[in-house]
Amino acid sequence: MLVIRPLQMTDLDDLYQMAAEAGKGLTSLPADRELLERKIQQTRATFEQDCAPEAGLYLFALDDTEQGRCVGVSGIQARVGLDEVFYNYRLSNMVNASKELGVHVQTPTLHLTNDMTATTEICSLLLSAAYRKGGNGLLLSRCRFMYLDDFRSYFSDKVFAEMRGVSDAQGRSPLWDALGSRFFDMEFGEADYLTGVGGTSFIAELMPKYPIYIPLLPAAARAVIGQVHENTVPALNMLQAEGFNFNGLVDVFDGGPVVEAFVRNIRTVRDSMNRHVLIRHRPVNVDVPPEDRVMVANRSFGEFRVTTVPAACLSPDTISLSQEIADQLRVESGDSVRLVRLKERARADR
Repeated sequence: MLVIRPLQMTDLDDLYQMAAEAGKGLTSLPADRELLERKIQQTRATFEQDCAPEAGLYLFALDDTEQGRCVGVSGIQARVGLDEVFYNYRLSNMVNASKELGVHVQTPTLHLTNDMTATTEICSLLLSAAYRKGGNGLLLSRCRFMYLDDFRSYFSDKVFAEMRGVSDAQGRSPLWDALGSRFFDMEFGEADYLTGVGGTSFIAELMPKYPIYIPLLPAAARAVIGQVHENTVPALNMLQAEGFNFNGLVDVFDGGPVVEAFVRNIRTVRDSMNRHVLIRHRPVNVDVPPEDRVMVANRSFGEFRVTTVPAACLSPDTISLSQEIADQLRVESGDSVRLVRLKERARADR
């Protein structure tokens, strides 16, 4: 069985292995054991309420209960830019005109901004290659929206995701080579790593404060602004299906797009419902396709659990669970749970 739960220190080895396999470009989870250990410690402090929930880091593990290992991770940063300044480039236009000469020129530019400060970020989506099937990625990504909905007071009304930008197999970014490398005496991978470990002050110290004229950049750099890495396309598609849209901001290093949505407009939030648990002492046929499954969340702040069950278990007032599934969710008969379809049916099926 696959179950979403809070990340634990026992997941460190599995998390490190997944981060190493992901390679360069996953800024929030670099392959650094000490950093990953600190992130798990911060996560535990958040779920155990040893820090203010509004300042917490919420990392969720996808647990293969049969294998006894973490096979995926996703996260929520309650507020960005409160401890370290959070930077993006905003795509904009600079207009120059002369009525006398009949000239009107619009020049696309990049402006360094801190527009997302104090906004909630969904981040750190990472799934082991062997599990990228059967709707597992949907479960890992969308469980976060169920958590946001139940504990809205701790998060901003708007949430965003910074998508991984284009880089090659060696971890080289065309935008970095054309722009960032002119101001930083380091490779893209090193700068990206420093951002991941929280050292963003060098951006303010070294990055130009004036607009960057995009037409002055090489064609290869211009082409990747606002584009995602090929491995990130599925994650972007999932977010767009949830109602996220490009907001005009891009990453300062690789040019990856920033997408955002208001929590109330996210599909998972909008379509979710509450039901009471009814435990049936008979096995449940769990071998059904993703479009015939529903996600079930136990609505607990510190012991959050989510799994999927067949939609046939749903009735107008209750959701029928086997004792095994109820134990994994840590719920009993009569408890209130939140649920939503794992995957929307195609229009032709409605």
